Amino acid sequence: MSEYINNSEQRKQVLKRLIRELHEGKAVEEVRAEFAQLLREAGASEIAAVEQALIAEGLPESEIKRLCDVHVAVFREALEAQPRPETIPGHPLHTFRAENAAVIQVLEELGQALSALKATHGEAELERAREALRRLREYEKHYLRKENLLFPFLEKHGFSGPSRVMWAIHDDIRAGWKALEAVLASPASDPEFDRQIDRAFLPLEKMIREMIVKEENILFPTSLEKLSHEEWLAIHDQEPTIGYCYVQPGDQWPPRAPEVAPARPAEVTAVPEGLIPLQTGALSLTELNLILRHLPVDITFVDKEDRVRFFSQTRDRIFPRAATVIGRKVQQCHPPASIHKVQQILDDFRAGRRDKAEFWIQMQGRFIYIVYYAVRDENGEYQGTLEVTQDIGRLRELQGERRLLED
Repeated sequence: MSEYINNSEQRKQVLKRLIRELHEGKAVEEVRAEFAQLLREAGASEIAAVEQALIAEGLPESEIKRLCDVHVAVFREALEAQPRPETIPGHPLHTFRAENAAVIQVLEELGQALSALKATHGEAELERAREALRRLREYEKHYLRKENLLFPFLEKHGFSGPSRVMWAIHDDIRAGWKALEAVLASPASDPEFDRQIDRAFLPLEKMIREMIVKEENILFPTSLEKLSHEEWLAIHDQEPTIGYCYVQPGDQWPPRAPEVAPARPAEVTAVPEGLIPLQTGALSLTELNLILRHLPVDITFVDKEDRVRFFSQTRDRIFPRAATVIGRKVQQCHPPASIHKVQQILDDFRAGRRDKAEFWIQMQGRFIYIVYYAVRDENGEYQGTLEVTQDIGRLRELQGERRLLED
């Protein structure tokens, strides 16, 4: 094997061959020794590159997902022997790893609660199990940050196949904790109750633990290798919009001087010429107008001087608006009987006494929901009022779930 060990490209070819053999049905034990020898020298990024190459060559992502646990079983011993890259409290990967350590404890608590429930079938044990499952589901924020912050940057570096496989497993995990939630909502007196718990919990626990192995030993080291300092700063700055589970990030990273402004997503990716830079992306003027026209709600913006500055002209506007309203004082756009209500809302918004005022009415067989929002800048200063109006009659009638596209 020395001829392969000395050549990274040849190592990749051997890894690809062995993974293909696994997918073709070869037993794990038959290839474990050869894997172990290769992986003493192969890094995590090479493993990720192999999966990416296999997907590019036509191996369905569903196949890699189906045998993901086999990959982890083969990789585990050699990968865990490798030194982990050092991270600093506050770095996104340090936070991800802290959450992984915490969720293991949550899994163990849930397992203990389910064991106690199977032994007693008592109400107290049932509620304890439900609470432990609620705690486990907080881990959703971990997956959301991976999917919405880490994966997009990895995709810019050509690392897309393995991340899509991980996302599919995230969805399996989500389905798993919904299935366990359904079991815990059923009567504990059911003769199948204990078996239903095992059928729901054991695969869920395994998926979460195996995903942690893949994150810690493949995804995170590969991310450290591929992403720039500026990209990590962009991820770090956007993390609070999604939130964290079980832990709060440290404050030792990023190591920058106080007067240096943090990098923002717009600074990481330049805005193409002709587009309007927005806080979370960029649009052409045509696209912006089309989006506003296609919103499923009607919006009107009144500036801090109480003048109407904008309204969306949607296809089925609930309350008619004419262009002549632009520039008028909003008080002049309401009947005398309701001006005092409008003025009270504006005064409360200005004084900071409220940030939202909501109303609902029934009109011509429609159920209309109207909300006024105070618009404030990053310093909390009042900049205007946004009115949002929507017919929610159909929404109030929805029940259950609809997950498939229907005509």
